[in-house]
Amino acid sequence: MNRRTPTAARIAAFSAAALALGACSADGGSEDAEDGAEARGSYDIDPATGETRAQYTGDDGTTTTLRSGEKVPVALPAGFTIYPEARVTNNTRVEQGAGQLVLVTLESEDTPEQMVAHYRAEAEAAQIDVATSLSSDATMMIGGEDADGTSFSFTATREEDVTQAQLSVARGLE
Repeated sequence: MNRRTPTAARIAAFSAAALALGACSADGGSEDAEDGAEARGSYDIDPATGETRAQYTGDDGTTTTLRSGEKVPVALPAGFTIYPEARVTNNTRVEQGAGQLVLVTLESEDTPEQMVAHYRAEAEAAQIDVATSLSSDATMMIGGEDADGTSFSFTATREEDVTQAQLSVARGLE
């Protein structure tokens, strides 16, 4: 069974929709085609894999791309890894110029406490000040930022015998 946290699905869908809407004119893009202007964006979903891909070029020429899906290759910023023996259930990558956002959704048999300890150690080794730490019944969250603006958050929720988690690392996005 493929369990995806609703937050990851909403973030991926919102990001894709925002890119897609930004790429279209009010009449669905036909205006651009009629006046000879090039399309500024594209959006598609691979029917075989379910992977979502979107691309948009802004007025300043900056291109933003998005890839989201279970099989999207994970490329985390230096210092961050996939939790040992965790299963990636979704990966969303947004790139804009030199900036990047990675949102990975994971499942593990380990507890939220174990996973949070792992990502706290990685964040601190990457010189990220873990300034936020919240905990409730079954959910734990940590987050922070470094001096250069790289932000990090990790949330883990225990549901029965599985921990569902999200790792988000962003740098250089505006």
